[in-house]
Amino acid sequence: MTRPGGKPHFKKSAAQKAQDAARDRLPIKAGIQPAVPVAGEEVDLYSDGACDTTAGHGGWATILRYRGQELVLSGNERDTTNNRMELRGLLEGLKTLKRSCQVRVVTDSQYLRKAFTDGWILKWQRNGWKTAGGDPVKNRDLWEELIAQAQTHALTFVWVKGHEGHDENERVDRLAVEERKKLRAG
Repeated sequence: MTRPGGKPHFKKSAAQKAQDAARDRLPIKAGIQPAVPVAGEEVDLYSDGACDTTAGHGGWATILRYRGQELVLSGNERDTTNNRMELRGLLEGLKTLKRSCQVRVVTDSQYLRKAFTDGWILKWQRNGWKTAGGDPVKNRDLWEELIAQAQTHALTFVWVKGHEGHDENERVDRLAVEERKKLRAG
């Protein structure tokens, strides 16, 4: 079977879908988690970032959902990067929570997800905040704030492919882009 645009399309079995879902719903690595298990409320957090790399105008957005209620946050920054905006979106959402929660983070950023689920943060800390190549880790200030939040809340990450029709991911993307565009207009 072929999708529009000539891309082949293969249907996945239920087992393959379950395997994909398990892979994409990963807890964060030990050492970044809270010292005491979190039994708090369950919150869904959708976040995204956007950046015009030429001008350095960036925007971020977050949607928090809890018991049928929704809170939308967004903002922008000058002289920034897309990765920084991805981090900012998650950080601002977590900082809004007033008590420890179980937070399901939905993101299209592999950089953000893998830093927590694949232990990149722990490696950076062991290496004195240097990458495997010996360079300083970018956005260390935001990573350190995110670590503090991750030690307060029980985070689980769900990765979704960007621009593939996931309603909340599309929505936070639009909001982040709108924030970025505000800087161009101003």
